[in-house]
Amino acid sequence: MGIQLILSAVLVCGTLCLLASTEPVEDKFALLDFIRYTNHSRSLNWDERTSACHSWIGITCNHDSSRVIAVRLPAVGFKGRVPTNTLGRLSALQILSLRSNGISGPFPSDFLKLRNLSSLYLESNDFEGPLPLNLSVWENLSLLNLSNNRFNGRIPSSISSLTHLVALDLANNSLSGDVPDLNMPTLQVLNLSNNNLTGDVSQYLEKFPGSAFSGNNLSLQTHSASSPKPIQKKHSSKFSQSTILAIVIGSCVAAFIAIALLLVITNRRKKGGESGASQKAEKSTRRMGSQHVQEGDGRIIFFEGCNLVFDLEDLLRASAEVLGKGTFGTTYKAALEDATTVAVKRLKEVIVGRKDFEQQMEVVGNIRHANVAPLRAYYYSKDEKLMVYDFYSQGSVSMLLHAKRGENLSPLDWETRLRIGIGAARGIAHIHSQCGGKLVHGNIKSSNIFLNSQNYGCVSDLGLATLMSPASAPVVRSGYRAPEVMDSRKALQASDVYSYGVFLLELLTGKSPVHASGGEEVIHLVRWVNSVVREEWTGEVFDVDLLRYPNVEEEMVSMLQIGLSCVARMPEQRPKMEHVVKMVEEIRVVATGNGSHAGTRSSSPNITPHVNQIGSSSPTN
Repeated sequence: MGIQLILSAVLVCGTLCLLASTEPVEDKFALLDFIRYTNHSRSLNWDERTSACHSWIGITCNHDSSRVIAVRLPAVGFKGRVPTNTLGRLSALQILSLRSNGISGPFPSDFLKLRNLSSLYLESNDFEGPLPLNLSVWENLSLLNLSNNRFNGRIPSSISSLTHLVALDLANNSLSGDVPDLNMPTLQVLNLSNNNLTGDVSQYLEKFPGSAFSGNNLSLQTHSASSPKPIQKKHSSKFSQSTILAIVIGSCVAAFIAIALLLVITNRRKKGGESGASQKAEKSTRRMGSQHVQEGDGRIIFFEGCNLVFDLEDLLRASAEVLGKGTFGTTYKAALEDATTVAVKRLKEVIVGRKDFEQQMEVVGNIRHANVAPLRAYYYSKDEKLMVYDFYSQGSVSMLLHAKRGENLSPLDWETRLRIGIGAARGIAHIHSQCGGKLVHGNIKSSNIFLNSQNYGCVSDLGLATLMSPASAPVVRSGYRAPEVMDSRKALQASDVYSYGVFLLELLTGKSPVHASGGEEVIHLVRWVNSVVREEWTGEVFDVDLLRYPNVEEEMVSMLQIGLSCVARMPEQRPKMEHVVKMVEEIRVVATGNGSHAGTRSSSPNITPHVNQIGSSSPTN
């Protein structure tokens, strides 16, 4: 026994030594000290017992995990001053990003100890006071962004000694005095706008646009002029009448051509959008920059328990793939710089103000259930409203059901479809239990249902119907809309039950709620299923991909009965969602109890005994 204890102790010590050898211990303690003495509104998963290099949010280490080389903590909610003798101990640090927080006080002296720094992002904080004089300590610095703070005083002349500097942004501060001689061949991006700078700008900075110096009292020197020219004043020139006439005519022609091109492009986009509605979602990699999202007057608001760390600027730079375009907006797959992938929904036609929008987001964001896709964050500005969700790599149930079969995409088996139906029912029932039992989803459809880690259905996109304008409210062509719903902003929980019933029929048949027949006729799924039931079909209602699975006929018929009860025309005839959950959960139990799993499957499902039962209770729609 004693030898075993000794061996165990040696093994534990050896393991701890091994972990210590692959962990940047000193850097880890420095980071823990920083977070311990800094107020922050969002929780971080930093723990002394876990690996800083492999599990801590915002931390990147070198190849052998011996040093921390990057700290990216934007929009974490930091407040107050940066404590001394914390981050300054990360002597191997190359990238530091603390942008979009509420850090205040003077420029942290700790940062001047980071001699290996190559990128420093401190924009959009509350720093104040003068900039440090000895910027030359950052010999490898290539990017410096101190914009949108309250720095004052002169721009240090030592900045011109940063021979590797590529981008410099000091905009929107209170800096004064003249601009140093920035004769740096490496400098490609410069922004000094909206400060209190005065004097002349050297000829070396002529390559930068006037906007880089706007909002100051600066003059730009040129070789051809004997006196400086103010960059904010228009140059006065005298033109002949013929020259002016030619300019006017040329401008009119150019404007006409531009308008014509705009109309052509708009028409093409409109046609492309109409034709793409019947095809699979557009997939293209792009930036979510000015094409999609424009920065507004708000910040991204994260919900408690969210471990994501990014801000709007990260989203603007993220590569984006269009996942789908729906009633309430466009959803993108956004791949952030730190390898995090999220789903971002860009809302359209939101009619409510900030207060009502934020109240609804708080209701949705605080819902936590295994079968409800969690809302991680949202963004509100006058022109843009965004919602951030987890990204589900398997795609929506709509895609899994209706996408063309390829080498990597096989039909959904019955077990998976049953799990999807059960999970979706649980999620909707939980939503209906919120807000005193009055919350409504309002947009149940297969493209808003995903598979969670256990392959159960997981409902997304809830609570948006009440935010939308009447123009976007009706979902006439989707096939999920309950008969009583003329305006989805006024949908009831019974309307959700109807939409769920359509979804169950979609799972069973493999057909879209509204689809075209062999000709041009449009078929509504609910009507088609009811007509087949009345004619005492022989199994043709079910997806052919399900007929390969033995001994599941009873289960499919049970789900069909539930689906038809949910799509009853009158709302009061539909079951409550909590009752629906019990029924779908009992499908497998009931089927097993009556021995349907015994024996072998016949060549076609024998469901004649159930026809009269289904037909007698089925609605006409």
